[in-house]
Amino acid sequence: MAVGPPTLEFDRDRLGGTRFATVRAYAELDSTNTALVEEARGGAAEGLVLVADHQTAGRGRLGRRWSAEPGTALLVSVLLRPPLPIDEVPVVLMAAGLAACDAVEAAAGFRPGLKWPNDLVVDDRKLAGLLTEATGGGDPGIVLGLGLNVSAAAYPAELAGEATSCEELASRPVDRGELLVAFLTALESRYSTVLSGGGREATLAAYRADSATLGRRVRVELTAGPSLEGTAGRLADGGQLVVVDDGGAEHVVSVGDVKHLRA
Repeated sequence: MAVGPPTLEFDRDRLGGTRFATVRAYAELDSTNTALVEEARGGAAEGLVLVADHQTAGRGRLGRRWSAEPGTALLVSVLLRPPLPIDEVPVVLMAAGLAACDAVEAAAGFRPGLKWPNDLVVDDRKLAGLLTEATGGGDPGIVLGLGLNVSAAAYPAELAGEATSCEELASRPVDRGELLVAFLTALESRYSTVLSGGGREATLAAYRADSATLGRRVRVELTAGPSLEGTAGRLADGGQLVVVDDGGAEHVVSVGDVKHLRA
């Protein structure tokens, strides 16, 4: 099947004052993250952005597949090279989550919550997911990918009870180009905050305020060992989720798949 030019249109001039002014738009890629990791290993500078109308092999966390009909989701990846110690890198993902919330609020008129560690949700229905990947190589960096449902066609009908979209919640058309510009503009601000003095603390505080997970009864599927159930008590200074089990013991979770449970 022939692939034409991208359908996404946006105002590049509005990105001129940010580090994300170089945006390459495609009608189709296998994965924006995969393509950008290759660019990064080839020496691409921080701030390069790839965006696609459609992905043939989109990926989410834990090896999951991300699939959406062409033109129904914002599919974007950005290259960052943060000069931070490795234990402070998770705060960059939090900044990106906050920037995605900022973008939805600006372009669609509502603010989603943040489900730890990397989802945007509204009433426990998934609106977007974030994925970070290390680039490796001699000049290491992070590729940060965002998949954001713009219309209901962005996800299969059988997931209607678990997913949602900007247009459903806004009850009006929402422009992907406006979402892209709003996200990159907000990411410039949020990322700059992370890199500033006291930026990690400010970002953690903002993330806690937008969290849809803290205070909730949760089940965490761990990568090794049995699942953990309890209350999401707090966010540790390193971004880990602290879960309090029914016996009152605290468990610090660095990696896991969280499910919000109804009371």
